[in-house]
Amino acid sequence: MSVSQRILKSEMSLRHMKGKEETSVELLEEILSNQNMNEAYKRVYRNKGASGVDGVSVEELKAHLREHKDELRTQIRKRKYKPAPALRVEIPKENGKMRKLGIPTVVDRVVQQAINQKLSPIFEQHFSEYSYGFRPGRNCEMAVTKALEYINDGHSWLVDIDLERFFDTVHHDKLMRIISQTIKDGDVISLIRKYLVSGVMVNGKYEDTPLGTPQGGNLSPLLSNIMLNQLDKELELRGLRFVRYADDSLIFVRSEKAANRVLTSITKFIEKKL
Repeated sequence: MSVSQRILKSEMSLRHMKGKEETSVELLEEILSNQNMNEAYKRVYRNKGASGVDGVSVEELKAHLREHKDELRTQIRKRKYKPAPALRVEIPKENGKMRKLGIPTVVDRVVQQAINQKLSPIFEQHFSEYSYGFRPGRNCEMAVTKALEYINDGHSWLVDIDLERFFDTVHHDKLMRIISQTIKDGDVISLIRKYLVSGVMVNGKYEDTPLGTPQGGNLSPLLSNIMLNQLDKELELRGLRFVRYADDSLIFVRSEKAANRVLTSITKFIEKKL
């Protein structure tokens, strides 16, 4: 290749990179578009649910958005929007323990849903084919079917990984670094982080949320899958057979010795890397 050819190729690369950058900064506008916001509103309205800390109900949401949508968009674009704290409630789990949920305001549910609708197709391209929770076109029955395939193939020993309190302990900086590798729009990154640190109201008192994802919010399932995709890729890299549904993972091996070895090594990976 001649010098002039190399220069030409570099110029083409720069134009390509510039094009990608220009595309990336349009993401916030895609999120805030009328079509996307309207679809987000419809999703939130269909799902119903309790009011958040501001007391605005799902039934009042349409009128509220009609009056405040321009102000909402302007505040988000200028990075002045501040999500309300989620209302903390506890619901019983099957094992007798309590699960902590945060109920965002209905407006924040719409914004989170609008973000989710645009980010989900982007990250779907990166997710493992062996994760089944909270993904379009996938369900628990598919995970069970894949597990039975492994067992019938002779992988009858399994390592059961249940990441206790995973949603409550996600490291924000680590999660945002992972998201930033794919999403280059700084305004979107800033908005997501605001939801992570928006806090919760517990018995009328505000509490910070320095760790964790807002479980109960519309963004939480996607954020958890983004984080746990790191585990999926590690298991794939090691050639292990597994299925994951939300924060529950099953790894299938042929012997007890292999199961103990995998348990030890994967525990170290989770504790040091995730």
